[in-house]
Amino acid sequence: MSTKSHTRSGALLTEVILETFRLNGRLLSAGDKLVEPLGLTSARWQVLGAIHSAPSPQPVSWLARNRGLKRQGVQRIVNELESEGLVSFEPNPHHRRAKLVVFTKAGRKAYDAATERQIEWVNRLSRDIAADEMKCALEVMGAMLSRLEAEPPTD
Repeated sequence: MSTKSHTRSGALLTEVILETFRLNGRLLSAGDKLVEPLGLTSARWQVLGAIHSAPSPQPVSWLARNRGLKRQGVQRIVNELESEGLVSFEPNPHHRRAKLVVFTKAGRKAYDAATERQIEWVNRLSRDIAADEMKCALEVMGAMLSRLEAEPPTD
């Protein structure tokens, strides 16, 4: 049994973390249902979103890092998307083996269709939540992310 105890802030942050885990599970499930008619999953949609938000075509390692995902998982999804004609690989002038991942026309169409569905859904979901509350949540999440990136857990 541990002799350590949470500070008040530590206990509250633990509750935030646990609620975030529950929220993440629900978001992934809702996302799967939202894009299932398009032949996508939340994971595939997330990778397509990383491709969309990149400032220029990027390799898998950058896409994974940008979304906080494991490179191997993103590589598997990108390979699946490529085999289905939603993305393609282009030569990378900076690295011979790390190809750049780009949308095909079908991939762009799938991503745009998912975005259309997401806009309707998220507008309904956010209807009764005050903008100030959402901004506060974003600030807390941003602070937590910054700290996690600067101070990873110790052994």
